[in-house]
Amino acid sequence: MPRSGLTTGLLSVLALLMVWTIASQLTDRPQTLPAPWVVASRIGQLAASGELAFNAGMTLMRVIASFALAMVAGLGLGLAMGRSRNVDNWLNPGLIILLNVPALVLIVLSYIWIGLNETAAILAVALNKIPVVTVMVREGARALRPDLDDMARSFRMSPAARLRHVVLPQLAPQIAAAARAGISLIWKIVLVVEFLGRSNGVGFKIHLLFSSFDVTGVLAWALTFVAVMLAIDLFILRPWERHANRWRRDEA
Repeated sequence: MPRSGLTTGLLSVLALLMVWTIASQLTDRPQTLPAPWVVASRIGQLAASGELAFNAGMTLMRVIASFALAMVAGLGLGLAMGRSRNVDNWLNPGLIILLNVPALVLIVLSYIWIGLNETAAILAVALNKIPVVTVMVREGARALRPDLDDMARSFRMSPAARLRHVVLPQLAPQIAAAARAGISLIWKIVLVVEFLGRSNGVGFKIHLLFSSFDVTGVLAWALTFVAVMLAIDLFILRPWERHANRWRRDEA
């Protein structure tokens, strides 16, 4: 990230913290909106006890597994639907259905059909994200340049080489957008999955804290995982996006 963008981002976060601080001091019920330093103190306690690392790690594991499954399946389906009208006609009704089924319904059905286990949890999250990735990749696949396809055929490139050197570079913007949007959506759904049917993770801890109306604890767990997701976006997804799109800058 450029230095100017990083500075602007930090100033934005500081402004939000200032608004939060002022609001917490104006309320006559501090337990409903604890001050930032109160939440920070709770985060420190959770980290010192080891509880934070374990539960955040379990949630992160589910996020990564669901994200990988959704991206691989969505990329394959999107490519197939974008490159073949017949495949698109066959799969589009099912895609529309999955796009409109509420996430909660898929989670509940997965738990009922598969059981209260990790397989059901990860599959439920992935099923909520696969249609979105599929749509974004499909639209990108429809816009692939035919002249590059002709060039690949004239050089007799293998299907694997054509996919790697011709198709995927052109789809980089759609894949990057799906990844960045997906990671934010997936971790929120993972919290719901944990809230409903797991015995560990950030969502499970928030469930327990909700029962006792512990706002400080809820904010501590939520903000900690938001920070983890921000770090993934800043240090993994954004650099990968710049790397994937470098050929476009070179071409320009």
